[in-house]
Amino acid sequence: MLARLAVTLAAATISVPAVASEPVLLHAAGSLRTALTEVAGAFEASSGQRVQAKYGPSGTLKDEIAVGAHAEVFASANMEHPQALATAGKSGPVVLFARNRLCALVRPSLAVEPATILDRMLDANVKLGTSTPRADPSGDCAWEVFRKADRLRPGAFAVLEEKALRLTGGPNAPSAPPGRTIYGALVAEGKADIFLTYCTSAREAQLQNSSQQIVPLPVELAVGADYGLAVLNGSSPQAYAFAMFILSIDGQRVLAKHGFAAPALPQ
Repeated sequence: MLARLAVTLAAATISVPAVASEPVLLHAAGSLRTALTEVAGAFEASSGQRVQAKYGPSGTLKDEIAVGAHAEVFASANMEHPQALATAGKSGPVVLFARNRLCALVRPSLAVEPATILDRMLDANVKLGTSTPRADPSGDCAWEVFRKADRLRPGAFAVLEEKALRLTGGPNAPSAPPGRTIYGALVAEGKADIFLTYCTSAREAQLQNSSQQIVPLPVELAVGADYGLAVLNGSSPQAYAFAMFILSIDGQRVLAKHGFAAPALPQ
């Protein structure tokens, strides 16, 4: 896939004149905001080419692109959404560029550890926050955790699905306060006692709210996320160059610095 993207980049660069005044239009998962902002800054510094980013739930962004929203590079928190665009003939091949995992972000003073996380999630007195399934892959991952929980304790899926508070990813989801992650803010405001979110997002929330806890999910509940990158058809050579920069050693190192597994880094 990476080789095919490189060939496409070469062809696009030869056939289309550079227009450096036009920014590269990036649509990217909200969980990538901090990391890709830094990647875009490094790309701009090295190339002189601006990047204009829109961050949000990957499913929502995919739907916007599918009905005509102008985007060039799509960085999704799963492989399925960009693959749907590729299958519809709207983009080139989809490349795996990062991996993530789901963690539990937990309010201060709530006693919980990996061995007891399912007990706490099922506790009627504990508010369980998630993102919105289908709109946001983080929500889909949470529902996969629920399905795994049901294999351990039959009936757990129904309980967890019923009590889960879909606090982010939906059309009416609150915006994050300036300079803060929405997950840490919602836990700090008491909207959730436990929030199932990406480990990278939990880490960022804890940096802003030092007393909040990050609890890894045990192996039997663990869920990972593969992040897919695609360049939309008709994009500029600069868009392909930015996609290749994300996949470069420099781009992958930035992603790794922010807690993502970066598959293009040498082992």
